[in-house]
Amino acid sequence: MPRLAAALLASASCLAVLTAPTAHARPQPFAAPAPATDCALPGRTGWTDEGHDTDPVQFQPSTGTRRVLTLFVDFPDAQADPDGDPTSAYAAQLAPAADWMRTASYGRAELAVSSLHRWIRMPADSVSYGFQRGLTFEAHEAYVRDAIAAADPYADFSRYDMVNIVPTRAATAIPFSPTYLYDPAGPGVTADGTRLKWAVTFGQDLWRWGHKVVAHETAHTFGLPDLYSFTGATHQYVGGWDVMGNIAGHAPQYLGWHSWKLGWTRDDQVACLSAPGRRTVLLSPVERPGGTKIAVLRTGATTAYVAESRRAEGNDRSACSSGVLIYRVDSATPTGEGPVRVMNGRPDTTPPAGCTPLDLGAYRPGQTFTDPDGGVRIEVLAGGEWGDVVRLTTS
Repeated sequence: MPRLAAALLASASCLAVLTAPTAHARPQPFAAPAPATDCALPGRTGWTDEGHDTDPVQFQPSTGTRRVLTLFVDFPDAQADPDGDPTSAYAAQLAPAADWMRTASYGRAELAVSSLHRWIRMPADSVSYGFQRGLTFEAHEAYVRDAIAAADPYADFSRYDMVNIVPTRAATAIPFSPTYLYDPAGPGVTADGTRLKWAVTFGQDLWRWGHKVVAHETAHTFGLPDLYSFTGATHQYVGGWDVMGNIAGHAPQYLGWHSWKLGWTRDDQVACLSAPGRRTVLLSPVERPGGTKIAVLRTGATTAYVAESRRAEGNDRSACSSGVLIYRVDSATPTGEGPVRVMNGRPDTTPPAGCTPLDLGAYRPGQTFTDPDGGVRIEVLAGGEWGDVVRLTTS
């Protein structure tokens, strides 16, 4: 801990003891540190959600090395030019994802990607696969099955954990990039004596968002939900914070809560307040390894507030604001319906071009977030290059 940060934390602790209580609550003692597990929330949706009890059968491990095979496919109605459309250009679009994921996970997740550098002809026209919003699981699985069967003579699928399927850019009928998560109750897709459980099938949006599509879709195979909205304003809940929201956002580093859920942040890097009281925490920016990453104030069976320190560096080097990001988590809220909602610390500030109001939402020293109905108070006491000091209070 830097000396300055240690001094500020000690000072903040003294301030917390001497400050008069607010009018609406009796003074609360400093809480004895609760184990991080007291703030872990159970999943309630049976699918991708913010719960820490991710199904190890449905979803793949999020730590260690994941072996990925990338296939390049074309179609009778959308054929690639072997000379003018090299697979190497497509692989180059995806390549930065390995470093991005390694950085985001503090080195705890590794994508070991191999590419089958040849065009694999699909047995049906691109327009026949029904790629549109509302694509059914059955239609998607049929697409994956066709790609695997066509590539099987050229690859040993028993060597891989998941597959990327990349279509020729001429296949405009494949517009977006859904994730395939197998159904344990169905026959599924098999090759070389191995059941294929996870795949990302890319579309035209690869050319708009590049390698961050990999970061978003692969995280679904780890059990993360979508943070953008399926209805109404698309990015109303988290703005550009976390690649699971706006893939093109300026601060796409996974939220500290997600890092904890995925096993990249350890329990001893989580400060938990699960009962009435106060706790003062020195937070290290989530963009860096080491230190305390999140302060969690649990408010119910499936709900909590989280505070984390964010800085414009690493995967977030283009962030629109820095400071303490405060958000509410509800592990009973389904994907696409706002399981995470960022609290805006600067609602009256007009964002610059390219940024949204929520992108400027990080809280700064001297600012306080309150939820009077929940008896919640989160104060930002100090901040600097080293991180931020916050004080959590619940009554």
